[in-house]
Amino acid sequence: MQIALGCDEAAYDLKQILLAYLEAEGHTVTDFGTFDAEPVLYPDIAAMVAHSVARGESERGVLLCGTGIGMAISANKVRGIRAAQCHDTYSAERAQKSNDAQIISIGARVVGPELAKAIVATYLGSSFTPGPSSAKIARIDALEEEPR
Repeated sequence: MQIALGCDEAAYDLKQILLAYLEAEGHTVTDFGTFDAEPVLYPDIAAMVAHSVARGESERGVLLCGTGIGMAISANKVRGIRAAQCHDTYSAERAQKSNDAQIISIGARVVGPELAKAIVATYLGSSFTPGPSSAKIARIDALEEEPR
């Protein structure tokens, strides 16, 4: 699977761990940074990952920051993207199975490396099956068209 990966400085170490993990699992990863522990504006990285997914260059995305909250909010600003903050394997599974989320975000200050690997594995191993949630996803997507 082609994965877009990005983080801010708070999650740089976790990103390096997940990058190695994803590649070892056979995924192709595009690393959108950050590339060191210097402060960065995370919305810019979230946008790069989200646009890569929205354009179809990447099949799924994984974003990391201190809590996972800011990255999810930022990615959800990109038209057509559904990004879900995940803090356990159940939320990762439901992000895909119930919400067809193309991107997940994880907080490096609240989730350790082994749990982060399990979250990513669960998310990537889950798939959306059209059914009862389809109407809800269509409604989420329709919200983009309504005036603010």
